[in-house]
Amino acid sequence: MTQDFELAVECCLLAGRLMMESGAETYRAEDTMDRMAISQHLTQSQSFVTPTGIIFSGSNSLPTRLVRISNRSTDLERIALVNNVSRKLVNKDITLQEAYSELVSIENEHKTLPLWIQIGAASIASASFLLLYGGTFKDVPTALIAGGIGFSISTLLEMKTRVKFFAEFLAALCICLIAIFSVTWGLGIDVDRIIIGSVMPLVPGLLITNAVRDLMAGHFVSGVSKGAEAFLTAFAIGAGVALGLSF
Repeated sequence: MTQDFELAVECCLLAGRLMMESGAETYRAEDTMDRMAISQHLTQSQSFVTPTGIIFSGSNSLPTRLVRISNRSTDLERIALVNNVSRKLVNKDITLQEAYSELVSIENEHKTLPLWIQIGAASIASASFLLLYGGTFKDVPTALIAGGIGFSISTLLEMKTRVKFFAEFLAALCICLIAIFSVTWGLGIDVDRIIIGSVMPLVPGLLITNAVRDLMAGHFVSGVSKGAEAFLTAFAIGAGVALGLSF
């Protein structure tokens, strides 16, 4: 029985970690872990989730566990997959061992889209935002190029340096310089709208949304920390654009 409880704790921690690494809200991760624990008769379970770590206790007789959250990204499909596993476990459609095996499979086998697809999507999004903000079709090619290059620089630099704000700063600076040069050489018309549309894939929209939702749900530590991260990211983007325009 103790081994079953230990497996249940391990399963809850894995589910919570996968959700937080994929960009889920704090209260959603805690609710999922608590529901899974209760379904395994861990009625005294307690969870404390932050963007950088999870503290979970199955019961007074079991040791408290801590899991570190090192990498965070946006992967809504993975969140949906973990939610599906938790629902099946709570509804007794699968056993605890099967749930743990499915979560391990999600962690090992579920991969994000290739980088070239992400860059292409960022380029299309940049051109779309350009037109949404009143830009002309002549500026679309520049927005496509600037948005794709900016997103690729941000992603690759973050992978190499592990410093998100520095990567965002350089990406915004490159986008600004591309927009300025394109207008100078007669390839574009409105430098402001090109910059605005091209930096939109870098804007931490989901992070801001999750910060507000966590604050509204009473998770002040997570809400404030996510809000601070979103503010620093937005500041890095703004600083990069400001430096580019000052040349």
